[in-house]
Amino acid sequence: MQPIDIAIAGENSLLIQLSSTAEPAVAYRIQRITGLLWDTMGEHIIDMIPSYGSILVLYNPLTTDHFAVKKLIWNAIDASEFLDLDQPHSRGPIELPVYYGTDAGPDIESLAKRANLSVEQVIDIHQSIEYQVYAIGFAPGFAYLGDVDQRIAAPRLATPRKRVPKGAVAIADRQTAVYPSVSPGGWNLIGLCPTSMFDPDKTPSMRVKTGDKIRFKAIELNEFLALGGEIPHSETIK
Repeated sequence: MQPIDIAIAGENSLLIQLSSTAEPAVAYRIQRITGLLWDTMGEHIIDMIPSYGSILVLYNPLTTDHFAVKKLIWNAIDASEFLDLDQPHSRGPIELPVYYGTDAGPDIESLAKRANLSVEQVIDIHQSIEYQVYAIGFAPGFAYLGDVDQRIAAPRLATPRKRVPKGAVAIADRQTAVYPSVSPGGWNLIGLCPTSMFDPDKTPSMRVKTGDKIRFKAIELNEFLALGGEIPHSETIK
C-alpha cells in the first residue's frame, strides 16, 4: 500500500489519499478509518465521502480547524493499523434479489452475444460472485461494485440513455451497480432489483456502504412483483 497523504481540499475539508487503485484491502481500511473518525470527531464532522482510494472529510470550521482535524485523522489511521484489514467486514454479505431477463434488462442479450455466452450463462456468472462496494457516488445510494467476471465485462454504451429506471442492475467495464433512482445512465442493463438502495426518510438512508460485500440472487417475475418491483414500459427506458 502506498504512503498515505493528507491534503487540504478546501476551506473546511481535508482529503485522505490512501491508494490510487481499487483493492479490497484498501476498501476495508477506508471503512475502518471512516468509522473511527465518526466516533472521535462527533459534532465536528459535517460529512465524509469515501471513494475507491480516498476519503474526503468535511468539518465544521466554527468548532475546529484543519490542524486539529489532521491530528485526529492520523490517530484514526494509526488505530486502523491494528485492525485485521485482510478479513471481510463482520457484517455478512448483503443479498440483493434480481429479476434478470430481456424484459427487465434490455442489454442482456447484446451483452451475451458479445461475450459468446447464453443469457442464462451471463445470469449465472453475474450472481456467482461476491462483490465489494468500492465507492458510493454519481447519485445517493449508487454503489460501485467490483469486480465483474472478465467474461461478462462490457464497455459503456456509446450513447447513454436519458432515462434508466429505478432498480436497474447494470454492468460497465468490470463494475456492476443498482440504479437507486430514475436517472440518465450509460451502463448495460441486465435486470431489475426490487430492493430500495436509497431512502432519505430512513437512517441509514443508504442500503450499503463502502467496504460492504454484495451478492445478487436471481428471482422469478412473481417474486419480483411480490417484493414491490415494477416492470417499466419499454418507452420509459430511453
